[in-house]
Amino acid sequence: MEQAATSGFNIVEKLLGITLLGTEWILWLLIVLSVVSVAIMIERVFFFLKIRLDFQEFSNELTKALLRNDSDATRRLCERSQSLESQVVLRGLEYQDRGPKAMRESMEGFLIGERQVLDRGLVVLGTLGNNAPFIGLFGTVWGIMASFHDIGQRGSASLAVVAPGISEALVATAAGLAVAIPAVIFYNYFSSKLDIVDGQLSNFSTDFLNLVERDLLSRV
Repeated sequence: MEQAATSGFNIVEKLLGITLLGTEWILWLLIVLSVVSVAIMIERVFFFLKIRLDFQEFSNELTKALLRNDSDATRRLCERSQSLESQVVLRGLEYQDRGPKAMRESMEGFLIGERQVLDRGLVVLGTLGNNAPFIGLFGTVWGIMASFHDIGQRGSASLAVVAPGISEALVATAAGLAVAIPAVIFYNYFSSKLDIVDGQLSNFSTDFLNLVERDLLSRV
């Protein structure tokens, strides 16, 4: 029994020794996570700016070119833009000679691949938004443990002894929230944007294929 108690005591002492390292390493971890989060936000903003499109104008010009059966004009119109709508049309036109079924399969395959591009980074933002506060809370608990250890070592619970450790511990909580709040805001924004783009692409692909099929039937 005495040996077990001694062993347990040694484990506690070792854990307390680790807490004496302070919360600085947790703050550095949160800084790194913050940099990662901001980098993803910036990349996603530029990505959505790159693929933005005046959808109404593009749709009208595309419809006119298709009704004229002008494949060259259709390709030129799509090649001028980096939008996903123009790219999905180009994927469909590559298989135009094989019929609407081949076009549909090509466009659907492209959309599945682009879904991964649209989702890129959102898992990281969601994870940081959910877990960064817990990392900060862990740092707070860590710092409070170190403060109580100092009280025991000095035999005093004066403000001068307790305040530095407590303030350092609370900084960890604030840092965790500072990482989490922007991550949650941008995660929700990008998720909403993704749903809009995804739905618009799906509807656009269906309308484009219906237009192509009606044009092919009119020639029979």
